[in-house]
Amino acid sequence: MKILRLAVAAAALLLSLGAGANAQTTLRIGLAEDPDILDPTLARTYVGRIVFSAVCDKLFDIDDKLNIVPQLALSYETSADGKAMTIKLRPGVKFQDGEPLDAEAAKFSIERHMTMQASFRKSELSSVDHVEVVDPLTIKLVLKTPYSPLIAQLTDRAGMMVSPKAAKEEGDKFGQHPICAGPYKFVERVPQDRMVFEKFADYWNKDNVFIDKIVFLPIVDATVRLANLKSGGLDLAERVLATDLKDIRADSRLVLSTVPELGYLGLTINIANDKTKGALSQSVKVRQALDLSIDREAINQVVFNGEFTPGNQWVSPTHPFYQKAFPIQPRNIEKAKALLKEAGVALPVTVDYMVTKGAENEAVAQVVQSMAAEAGFDLKIRVIEFATSFKQAQAGEFQVFQINWSGRIDPDGNSYVFMHSKAPQNDGGYSNPEADKLMDDGRLASDPAQRKAIYEKLTKILLEEEPIIYLYHRQLLFAHTTKLEGFKPLPDGLVRVIGLKLK
Repeated sequence: MKILRLAVAAAALLLSLGAGANAQTTLRIGLAEDPDILDPTLARTYVGRIVFSAVCDKLFDIDDKLNIVPQLALSYETSADGKAMTIKLRPGVKFQDGEPLDAEAAKFSIERHMTMQASFRKSELSSVDHVEVVDPLTIKLVLKTPYSPLIAQLTDRAGMMVSPKAAKEEGDKFGQHPICAGPYKFVERVPQDRMVFEKFADYWNKDNVFIDKIVFLPIVDATVRLANLKSGGLDLAERVLATDLKDIRADSRLVLSTVPELGYLGLTINIANDKTKGALSQSVKVRQALDLSIDREAINQVVFNGEFTPGNQWVSPTHPFYQKAFPIQPRNIEKAKALLKEAGVALPVTVDYMVTKGAENEAVAQVVQSMAAEAGFDLKIRVIEFATSFKQAQAGEFQVFQINWSGRIDPDGNSYVFMHSKAPQNDGGYSNPEADKLMDDGRLASDPAQRKAIYEKLTKILLEEEPIIYLYHRQLLFAHTTKLEGFKPLPDGLVRVIGLKLK
C-alpha cells in the first residue's frame, strides 16, 4: 500500500510538471511611457513602435548591422532611373482577422499611409505618386522623383501593413483595435495601465514564436520599473536609469543589455507657432545664446554617469553622416550674454519649457535650466504627461519642447520630418526655402558622398538658425530577468519578440 501511495504521488508530480510545462507563458514588458494611438498611420511615439514590433510586421526590417532584411516582403528592385520600386510579397501571410496579405492589401496599406487625414507617414512617402498591383503578390511603387530613403522608410511604420477589411470597418477608430500581420494580436488596452496581446496562431513565422502572451505596462517612474523587474512583476524593462547600472550589474537575477541609439534628444524651438511671440521665436541670436549656455558633457556626467554621447547634430558623432566640420561648441557664457545684449531683449528671457514626465527627462531640464540662468534665461519647466505633450506640441502650445527621437537608419529620417516646411512633425513651424531644397536634394541623391556634401550645407544652416538644439545621443539601456532568453537590442530600440523564450 505504501509503495502504491508513493507511485500515485510520483505520477501526480509528473502530471503537475507536465501541466506546468504546457502552462501559458506571459512576457511582461515595462515601458517608460504610455503610447499614443495604436494605428501605424497616425502614431508618432517611440514606445508605440516598441508595441508595434509585436503586432504589426513591416515589409522590411533591419538586422543588428543595420542591413535591410525581408519581413513581409521577400525582395525589392529599384528601376534604373530610380523612379519605381517593385516589391515581391511573402506568400501565405494572413492578417490577424484571417484576411490574406496580398498585393491589393499592401496597396491599400501604403495608400492609407499616403492619404489618410492626420497621417504622420505622408512625408515619409511623399515621393510616391501611386501604387500598382503587378500580380497577386507583387506591387510597384511609382515615384514622382527618385527617393533614396524609401527602402529605409519601409522598415518602419510606413512599411506596416494593416487589414483593409478592419481599417475600412473601424475608420479612425482602428487604433483602438489594430489588426495587422504580426506575431501577436490585440486583446485589450487600459490607458495608463496595460496593453495585452496574445499569440496569433496563423502567423507566417509562428514556429519562431515561443511566448503565448505579451503584456506591455507603462510605468513612467524608472525606479518603480526597476523595482517591478526585481520583484518579478516584469520580465523586461526599457530605458533603465544610467545611475542604476551598477545596481543592475550586481544583481545575479538581472541581465543588462545596451546599444547606442540612432536618434537624439533635442530642444525643439517654437519659431513660427509661438502665439506669445517670445524672444526665442523672434531672434536667432537668442537661440544661439541658449545653445552657448549649455555644457553637453556636464549633462552627460551629472545625469547619465558619462554613459551617453554629447551631440550637436541629428546623427551621433559615430554616424557616417556626422559633419565633423561642425563640432560641438564649448560652453561660453560671456558670448551668450553678448548675443542677448545684441538681440536687445529684456532680461531675464522667460521661456516656457515643456518636458515629459520621467526622472531623467526632468533632471536634464533642471541642469539646462540652471546653466541657462547664468546667461540670462529664466526657463520655466512645465512637466507634462507624455501623450499630452504631443497634442500641445502640434497645437503650438510651447516655446521649448524637450523631446527624444528614437532615430532612423537613414539621416533623412532624423531631419526631414522635423525641419522641412511641409513636414507633419515640424512642431515649431521652422521654414527655410534653402534648407527645404537641401533636404529634398538629399532624398534625390543616391551616392553617399554626394548626400553627405548636401547634408553638410544643411548642417551649416540649421546650426546657425537653431530650430532644434541637439544635446546628446542615448545609450539604450534594457534590463531583463535571467528567465528571458534570446533578447538582443538593436539601435532602433525596438523589442523584437521573434525567438524570445521564457524559462
